[in-house]
Amino acid sequence: MKEKMSRFVMDYVMKDGACAAGVVTVETLRGGPPSTDLSYVLPEAKSAVSFAVPLDASLIEPFLSKKDRLSHERDNFRTNNQAGGIALGLAKNLSQKGFPSVPVAPNEVYRADTGRGAIDMHPDVSLRYLAVRSGVGAFGLSGNVLHPDRGAAVILGAVVTALELLPTEPLPPEKNYCDRCRLCQALCASGMMDPEEETTVTLGGHAFTYAKRRNYLRCEYVCGGFTGLHPSEKWSTWSPGRLPVPEKDDDYLPAIVTAMKKYGRWPRMPGGHYHLLMRDPLYLTCGHCQIACHPDKEVRKRRHRMVVESGCVVQDRNGSLEALAPERARERLAEMPAEVRVLYEDAGR
Repeated sequence: MKEKMSRFVMDYVMKDGACAAGVVTVETLRGGPPSTDLSYVLPEAKSAVSFAVPLDASLIEPFLSKKDRLSHERDNFRTNNQAGGIALGLAKNLSQKGFPSVPVAPNEVYRADTGRGAIDMHPDVSLRYLAVRSGVGAFGLSGNVLHPDRGAAVILGAVVTALELLPTEPLPPEKNYCDRCRLCQALCASGMMDPEEETTVTLGGHAFTYAKRRNYLRCEYVCGGFTGLHPSEKWSTWSPGRLPVPEKDDDYLPAIVTAMKKYGRWPRMPGGHYHLLMRDPLYLTCGHCQIACHPDKEVRKRRHRMVVESGCVVQDRNGSLEALAPERARERLAEMPAEVRVLYEDAGR
């Protein structure tokens, strides 16, 4: 029964578009942080099915080189919805077979039992930990899950179930292509990854290590699109915001409060979707640490060059975005009326 159902659940997600699948149990997650407690979403949980759905690789480099933002954004949102749909379908299937099961959303579901609740952005169940313990992928230095062939350009999903399943093993070290090249860190304008300290978690007797993550508000500030200018001022994300990136973690909450007021007055851009923590639409403007990562180091280097040579984004009054050379971007900003310019940069600059 266990073996048969274990084959079934993995075959189910693979047939619906996953590129990898695995299984964890309460035992194989033992010793992990609160986000590995499956009973948080299902009190009678015994196992979880973990899987990854690939992003469209053909849309990544046009996004990184500032040629096409919208196509990758649409694919990213669509792939998240696909992963969520796969999880919902499998959970429904198992529940109707008599095994209570709960789909885990790929993103934007946060625990309420932390200091600041949803603002802390701690997931109900960590899809990353489920993925690395089950062998769906391995941790890169960035903390993203790396698929041996697809790289980090995958969206994770999971189903927590009362069904007893056979666990799968983590990937062997030779399947993890991360060589600590640190290009992920070089492409993070917020400095989310600590350059020196690392985090190690132990799940069911297996240790997993990645760069320590600093204040999650760093990611919300930049990946949320409020600002995008790298501290070097030589390149930006797809965000037209040019607000300074604070050095200290404690400065991020007030920085975001200020930035949100400005952000809400920008012209609407094409695309976007509504996020739990935002009043205005969220646009995909970054994600560099994830989509620049690739099993082939030469591809990683090429993608890094694309970003740092792509220029700085400015926004026109109609909402459209344009990437310009750093000097020209500064000139374009200087040409804006003062009341418009202040929406994109610190008034004191």
